[in-house]
Amino acid sequence: MSVLQQSATSDIFAFCRPPSQVMRLARMGSAHPTRLSFLRVVLRRMVAEGWQFDRPVWQMDAKGVGRAVYRAIGPERTYSLVAFAHDLPDHLRSDRVIATAWDATFALFDGTPDAADLDRLAANVPLQEAGRVSVKELALSRANRSVRLFGHVVDRLSVGQQPDLAEIEAVGYLMRTTAVYGSGKFGAADRAVIADRPELAGPFRAEMLSVWLTRAFTVDLVEHMARVRGGDTAVRLDKDLRKRLGVGNSTGLGMAPFLVRHPVLLNNWMQAREEALARVRAQAFASPNSVAGLRAALTAAQDNARTWASEHPVQLAKLVDLRRDLTLIEAALDGFPTGDQPWNALWLWAEANLSVEGQEALLAMMLEPHGDLIDDLAETMSTDEASAFTLDGSVRVVDFRADLAARYGWALGCDYTARADVARFWYVSEEKLEPRLGERFTDEGAALEQPLGIGRLAADLARDLADWPDEDPLAAFLLAHPEHRLMARRVQQSARSPYAEIQDNLLAADMLPIDILRCKLAFFGASHFDPRSDKWVRISLYKGEPFPDDLGTRQASVN
Repeated sequence: MSVLQQSATSDIFAFCRPPSQVMRLARMGSAHPTRLSFLRVVLRRMVAEGWQFDRPVWQMDAKGVGRAVYRAIGPERTYSLVAFAHDLPDHLRSDRVIATAWDATFALFDGTPDAADLDRLAANVPLQEAGRVSVKELALSRANRSVRLFGHVVDRLSVGQQPDLAEIEAVGYLMRTTAVYGSGKFGAADRAVIADRPELAGPFRAEMLSVWLTRAFTVDLVEHMARVRGGDTAVRLDKDLRKRLGVGNSTGLGMAPFLVRHPVLLNNWMQAREEALARVRAQAFASPNSVAGLRAALTAAQDNARTWASEHPVQLAKLVDLRRDLTLIEAALDGFPTGDQPWNALWLWAEANLSVEGQEALLAMMLEPHGDLIDDLAETMSTDEASAFTLDGSVRVVDFRADLAARYGWALGCDYTARADVARFWYVSEEKLEPRLGERFTDEGAALEQPLGIGRLAADLARDLADWPDEDPLAAFLLAHPEHRLMARRVQQSARSPYAEIQDNLLAADMLPIDILRCKLAFFGASHFDPRSDKWVRISLYKGEPFPDDLGTRQASVN
């Protein structure tokens, strides 16, 4: 339980940003990964518990086709990434969800697979959705090569040379995943199977472990192919260059509705981050170690900004803001810290002088040197969604109406009769059962609209409540208007989950789905956010982080 949950009148609460500031799309779409991001939490835990790693299976032919197994061996359980490499013709390489073949496919296995398991997985994992995995599998994924960088690295290593740093920085990954599925997809284990395991109890930790081990596989594969081609002349990839490689990812609209459908989980993610910032701001002084850590985080942020590229106009403008603001932060740190509560003073300066992009970057930097103060909050970011929230129908309509107005005022001011305010509709495609976004006045399918326009739902609820008798119980209203049960439930949930709602109109013509995507991906730990349209993006995961063979010798780099 977090400090905010324990006491709403605590000193920490006074330093928390309000939901009206935090939950706007413009700010959510400027989120940066922090030390509370899920992949960072996974790495810290493995280091703290002394996990061991090995590769008991490596069966690859001269074309780089075959299978491999990577094991993560913890104090109580072992998890294995089973990887299959394929010979994919260039014309079949596609990041679209409708693709049916990939350069590599993967499953995260619960335990150590035996020969029968590997044969079963070999018959199913390469098929992805068309195959079937079992409760022994925790995640299913696939990836495609970055043809430009993959080939360049193999070419250079095979002749005894290291790849060009500029090429590595321009792309940033050897392969990019096009989907990482978990939580019961296609026969895999349900979330309940792992929810009580401390190492996987937090959000998306199994998926993040799978991606981390995939990163090791991508490097092993290029080194293998370089050795096949170059023999004794071939060399391994330099470790400093290797660290600059992450795993790419292409993500589209399928991810966006998740934050709307899981309001309590969204609240817990946002609340943990906001409380972390509040704890840092509330400190009476700044220790020399924390100041040194802040400066190191700034240097890392500047390096990240230098190699962060995009052609999307929205992201290009944000990168201009970011680079300018990092220069301002560097200047502001001359003489830091001074006075009482210097961290709070730094934050207030940022709110007055930096763009939203720069403020969110500084948030990540301020959290970085404060692991002892904030890392416990990582354990508050999950939720038991199986424990049903009971809608309280005994509440008087007059009281419920007041709660609705107080917590959804952001929604009630929109004119949902205006075409611009209802220009879009969310639906699920029949072909792939994936979320899509339609144009209401030009596309077919609005009759199949999903209830994701929370602002309009709140306004519809307020309209029908307006003339209902004040003293009636809410249950009487809902018996007459069962269509409002979903929204009534969200209103009551929001009383104890203040960060549960995106406080913008998700049906508006100018709504950018990439803002939702960036917020979620930042919590995963994604960097180099690069929108390819308003609806899908490419990012990098684990760029700059250690590899399995680093953890025993370079633990200081994981914090």
